[in-house]
Amino acid sequence: MTTVRVRGIYTTAVTQLLAENGLEVVQASGPIRERFDREFALAPADVTIYTTRDRQGLEISGEPDAVEAVCAELEDVAIDAFRWDGEVPRGAVFDAEVIDGGGGRGAPVDLGEGRRGYLKYDDVDGYVDAGNRYRVQVDEPIPPWDDDRPLVTHSLEIRGGLCTLSRDRTGVSAAVRGERGEELVGMTDLLSTDVPDGWGLRWRETAADADLEAMSEAFEDGVDRLAALEDRLADAPADPGEPGELAEPRTTAWLWFGRESRFALDDARRDVETTMAGHHRTKAADRAASAAVDFAEAVAGSPETDGDADGSFPFGAVSRQFGPADGDRLEIGHGKPDGRLISLGYGDVTAVDPEGKLTLERSMSGGGSYDALGTPKDEGDTAVTKFREGRWWYPTTYRGADGGTKGTYVNVCTPVELFPDTVRYVDLYVDVIKRPDGTVEIVDADELEAAVDDGVLEADLAEKARSVAEAVERALSK
Repeated sequence: MTTVRVRGIYTTAVTQLLAENGLEVVQASGPIRERFDREFALAPADVTIYTTRDRQGLEISGEPDAVEAVCAELEDVAIDAFRWDGEVPRGAVFDAEVIDGGGGRGAPVDLGEGRRGYLKYDDVDGYVDAGNRYRVQVDEPIPPWDDDRPLVTHSLEIRGGLCTLSRDRTGVSAAVRGERGEELVGMTDLLSTDVPDGWGLRWRETAADADLEAMSEAFEDGVDRLAALEDRLADAPADPGEPGELAEPRTTAWLWFGRESRFALDDARRDVETTMAGHHRTKAADRAASAAVDFAEAVAGSPETDGDADGSFPFGAVSRQFGPADGDRLEIGHGKPDGRLISLGYGDVTAVDPEGKLTLERSMSGGGSYDALGTPKDEGDTAVTKFREGRWWYPTTYRGADGGTKGTYVNVCTPVELFPDTVRYVDLYVDVIKRPDGTVEIVDADELEAAVDDGVLEADLAEKARSVAEAVERALSK
């Protein structure tokens, strides 16, 4: 059976979904153990699931077959869930070359085949300069929609849920403080496995609740993974060579959740615990919201709404507390089905209401013409964009300095989410335009078809995009 360790704001819902489909969650946190009426083993995990730093989705890293098994259960949680395979997976080892040294707290490095990483100066002895080569391991991969580079370290580690084997350490130590930490160090002598030469062992905080059997299993698993990594590196030269990957002991996949996916995860969580409508949507909006959501649910005791994605999410309360609000500067985060995130710029919020409607105004620079509309783009033009939380489209009307309309462009996308600092969605290629003369047309339908043929977009999501575009076309033609 595939074993999975889960952490982050989606943990309860993910634990419920995996358990329903025969996967075993291990190393559960205290709150999860309290919520579920079952025992959770402290066994090694084949897969670890992390919530991404921006809370938009999940990193799923582990044994390749196990990662596929987990993705198979989560990537179809709703129509606006997207999955991509990571090009720079967690734990992979590369020969890297410094691209530019001397500035900031670290240096960008070339990992080969167009891949990049970021190496902190503190991880390297001596001065770091352009052209220096190091053997590095991926410590923190980055999702495709994030502009940051994966964090790499000039060391090797085998990290498990209970313990970590590291080239940078010697002997045995414990992150657990006090008497229990001393016990963990002492109990290591009772295990049948020895710490490999040149490596150090450190017990993690989660080992505080482990018995001797669990410790032994975790340690043996780490040593086995270490041996497998060393086998993969056996043919590599002693000194780092040309940039490129040397070993990929585990794989990483990324899941991005849209608005409907977050509400589907609410439903799964509601089977286990009191869950307000928009639980994951609110927590994804702002870190400060997590504590507020937890408090509200603890006080409520039981949900009073059915969690309908269009009616019961308390957008007004969330936006009053965390934003966005009238006068804010908001970025348009234009996601692409291939995982990229493109900024369409910032605008001023000129109106927002408790029902989830928001108006954004942007000043446009001159030069060229507006996409598909063909009308000239002049200095002094403004773009007025109207968003609504949960809607599968949004219109932008371009106006000249004299107030005249230069056309309307309607973007078809996954359901819009209005976060405190960013509007988020994934573009679905097809769009609808209304020219100044009143003619209406669906554009880029060929791009939508090509995306389906290339396997970039699922057929059901493409069909939804077509139906939305046709409905918008009918509405604009009246």
